[in-house]
Amino acid sequence: MNYKISTEPGARLRIDKWLWAARFFKTRSLAADAVEKGRVRIGGAPVKPSKDVRVGDEVEISIEGVVWQIAVLGICDVRGPASVAQTLYAESEAGRAKRLAEQDRRRMFREPAAELHGRPTKRDRRIIDKVSGGGD
Repeated sequence: MNYKISTEPGARLRIDKWLWAARFFKTRSLAADAVEKGRVRIGGAPVKPSKDVRVGDEVEISIEGVVWQIAVLGICDVRGPASVAQTLYAESEAGRAKRLAEQDRRRMFREPAAELHGRPTKRDRRIIDKVSGGGD
């Protein structure tokens, strides 16, 4: 199938539709929901789902705490394969470094309560009270 990608400076498309076509979100409604919640910014300003994104715009997308800082290179109104979607944007080097650093931090982070299973036992509660200075 031939996907028509427009790279003309005047080309524009709704931001929710572009985010879906660029494969940042699985469905268009998820993309619109993220835009509504202020997790998508164009030029540093929060936008509505109906806002048009143009070739050359700087877009900042926050997905589960990971921030993507990208420049729009192309407009396509249909969702294609990932290889086509990756041609629609370019990630800034600074943004890429920050995103990868955050992903590494999350990978190395150990949840403090990971070894606890369920509610504390009576023995656990006594130890917690002793350490925290409560229960005197």
